[in-house]
Amino acid sequence: MSTITIAASAPTERLARGVVTLLAVSVFINYVDRGNFSTAAPLMKDALKLSNTQIGILVSAFFWAYAPGQLITAWLAERFNVYRVLAVGLATWSLATALTGLAGGFASLLLLRIMLGVGESAAFPCSSKLFARYLPVGQLGFANALIAMGMAVGPAVGTFGGGQLIAHIGWRGSFLVLGLLSLLWLWPWLTTTRHMSAEAASRPEAGTAPTYAAILRKPAAWGTALGQFSSNYAFYFVISWLPLYLVKARGFSVLQMSELAGAIYLIYGASSLVVGWASDRAIRSGASTNIVRKGVIITGHVCTAICLSITAFGGPFASIAALIAAAVFFGFGTPTLFAIGQTLAGPRAAGKWIGLQNGIANLAGIVGPVITGLVVDRTGQFAWAFAIAAGMSLLGVVGWGLMIPKVAMLDWGEPVPRRT
Repeated sequence: MSTITIAASAPTERLARGVVTLLAVSVFINYVDRGNFSTAAPLMKDALKLSNTQIGILVSAFFWAYAPGQLITAWLAERFNVYRVLAVGLATWSLATALTGLAGGFASLLLLRIMLGVGESAAFPCSSKLFARYLPVGQLGFANALIAMGMAVGPAVGTFGGGQLIAHIGWRGSFLVLGLLSLLWLWPWLTTTRHMSAEAASRPEAGTAPTYAAILRKPAAWGTALGQFSSNYAFYFVISWLPLYLVKARGFSVLQMSELAGAIYLIYGASSLVVGWASDRAIRSGASTNIVRKGVIITGHVCTAICLSITAFGGPFASIAALIAAAVFFGFGTPTLFAIGQTLAGPRAAGKWIGLQNGIANLAGIVGPVITGLVVDRTGQFAWAFAIAAGMSLLGVVGWGLMIPKVAMLDWGEPVPRRT
């Protein structure tokens, strides 16, 4: 954590030593628990007699709660105690993961996927609120790259480690083990943040964050939402359907699939760290925050679209090579899209802004899996599903490039005192 240098107050020193790392670990757990479903999907599909459309609905159901949950948890984190909100969220999603191992059919899986979405909706609004409060603009890229590393290593472990667990103890056992292990995070989090949490509970902030209506009146808010929506559609398409694609369309075994998919996720994570570090270094050296952040994220969207198009219509070797290249370009987006939103919002509005941005953007997780399931069922192949994801990726150029005038903190006026 020596890469991140923060102003030397007691809370920020503690943040530098432990909380940033724990936030990244929470996102890692978040993506292990949500990604294990995709790894187990080929076996669950057969064991529970699920169609591709039902698999798509189950993937989508997570986002039915996750997308609107962003707005609720962002409000809770701003109004009450951000540290406790995140702890309750993690406990909820860990229990949902464990209970999935006991599911008996489509209906129970549907309820547990919704419960998982409710819990996991706490992660990004809470982490963004803390980052914007304690980190300068020139360090947001690397901090969010650590979050992106959790997003990458989580599916890698969920896919590779989950594949190994499934091979030895079955898909039911894998959910039980991963869900119960996730609960262990609560001990270091509650221990590390005990004093900071007590301060937050006893000393409310002087002013409220801007309302959601005030945020929505900013054109840049719609730009970040559209940009992340397009990024999420492509990213969620890959992490949700890659295991099934490799097994059913390319003939990989479950173990072969877990190894290749795990490698793709790790490449994405490494790319995120490099891009986050390099972009922050450029900004600290005097480069324009606007040019750096926009240039990086637009490059990522365009190149991702090209890679997914090659996967859609290329041969076996070209398709796999393009998927690996797409992982590199996913790493351009994740650390940058949150850094842009946090910079625009500033410390007062970051929790609500990212909650709103992420909530709208995660509608992609609702419609995308259903569209993919229907397309695959009707065409009998994944080619057009990949082509749609490529087209969605290009929409990000409009959001980031045209709808955001400049990546700089917006003016929110004077804080409004809270009623007591």
